[in-house]
Order: sequence, then C-alpha cells, then structure tokens
Amino acid sequence: MTMRRAPPRFLVNTAAIELWPASLCRLRSNADARAIAAAEHVLRRKRDGRVLAAVGPGGLVPLLPALWREPGLEAAIAALDVLQARDPAASALARGTLPGDAVHADNAAMGLADDYAASSGLRFHEEPRLLAFAGRDRYHRALWLLTPAARAWRAMRAAALQDGVMLEAISGFRSHLYQRGIFERKFARGLSLDAILRVNAAPGHSEHHSGCAVDIGTPGDRPAEEGFEATAAFAWLRRRAADFGFTMSYPRDNPHGITYEPWHWCWLSPANA
Repeated sequence: MTMRRAPPRFLVNTAAIELWPASLCRLRSNADARAIAAAEHVLRRKRDGRVLAAVGPGGLVPLLPALWREPGLEAAIAALDVLQARDPAASALARGTLPGDAVHADNAAMGLADDYAASSGLRFHEEPRLLAFAGRDRYHRALWLLTPAARAWRAMRAAALQDGVMLEAISGFRSHLYQRGIFERKFARGLSLDAILRVNAAPGHSEHHSGCAVDIGTPGDRPAEEGFEATAAFAWLRRRAADFGFTMSYPRDNPHGITYEPWHWCWLSPANA
C-alpha cells in the first residue's frame, strides 16, 4: 500500500498581504475559526499578522468590516487569481521577487546612510513572491523558506536527528515590514539607530528576507543567544551544515559589524553565494 504524499504548501507574497494555506493559519477567535474551517486559503496582513479574509469554494469571506479599504488588497486578490488558476504559465507570475522601493524610502526616512550596503557589506534582499512550508518552528509557527532551502533544511534536520542531535528552527523568512517593526519597537525603548544596527540588519538587508536563512536552536537552549555555541547542535552544524549548503553568516569579528550569531545559518544557492 503506497502512502500519498501531502501536497506542497506555499505562501504567496505581495507587498502588504500574504496568502496562506488555511490549514496553517493560527486562529485568534471562534468567529475566524468557523470561516476558516471550510477555506482553502486566507489573506493575512503582513504588518501585524491579522487574518483579513478566508477564501473557499464560495469565494472571499471578509473577516473584518473594512476589508475593501485594506491597503494592498487589489494586489492580493490578483495573486489569489493566479494561485487559483493552477496554470503553470500563470503560476510563473507568482515567482521572482517583489520590488524593494518602499523599504528604501522608509530606510532613508529613519536616517539610514545612503552607503549602508557598501559600508556594511550587507546586500539588499528583495522578498520572494513564493515561499514553501518547511515545517514548524520552536513556537509551532509555520516556517517559510525558498523551496530549495526548505528541502535542504528538512534534509539537514533529519540527518542531525539520525546522529542524535535535535535542530529546532527559531525563525525563517521575515518580511521587510516585520524587520521595520523590530526597529520601531527598539526606537520606542530609546535605542539609537547605531545601537540597533549592531544587532539587527537594516530592513531589506537581513538574510531572513531572502527565504534562505534559519535561526537554529536546540531543546533546552535559550534562543538566539551566544551560549548556543556550547551545544551539541552547534558542534554538529560546524561539522555537517556545509554538506547541506548552510553556512554561519556572522562568525566572530565578521566584516559586517554584526554581533556574533552562532545560531544564524543561511542556505547558499549559486545565485546568492
């Protein structure tokens, strides 16, 4: 008896709204749960994760009264039409990357130097239009990566498990808007731009935007802390991660001025090496 493989699940990305498989959506209310139960996809606001609408056999079901005034809705509905067409030619329109003009403008407004990319050595990453479900992270959130990076992560995690080592994803893909939110929260706590840039890449310049980076942890270890280097998981990664295309992006004394991050690993394809 042959077992059926689950169909691949994808996030379709637009500038302000993401399209998720409904089965992967974390629900916030019973009313949302009823609408989403029969849905195939949901529209999710990138800025705060709010689920805006469910999409099922009966069409679009708004989950907030002002849906039709939502910024970016038109682009999301166009992407939904592409997704539902199930036409290879149409599906190709959902691939590639999103333009990064808006984040460049936002960075200039917050005072980021024009030569930031050159001085830091941190390239600008446009967001992919299509990301694959790569499993769940430590917090049971959906982990999204580029399709080949997702395959590599699953293979690396399985190989580590065979060696008795558990690798946990702490986070994967992050949008430009998410990264901007990190900066806004730190500004609100009184941190300066220079202080934030020593720990966080400027919006658009984080490898997490590429869909290739994974912050990695292991059970019992505090997430995203230097102490990860003392774990068996880190030792395994030092030995084996390159076999799966992953490299540690920010070792000690790295040329980007980013603090040492033993937990941050990036899958490198020929295109982004």
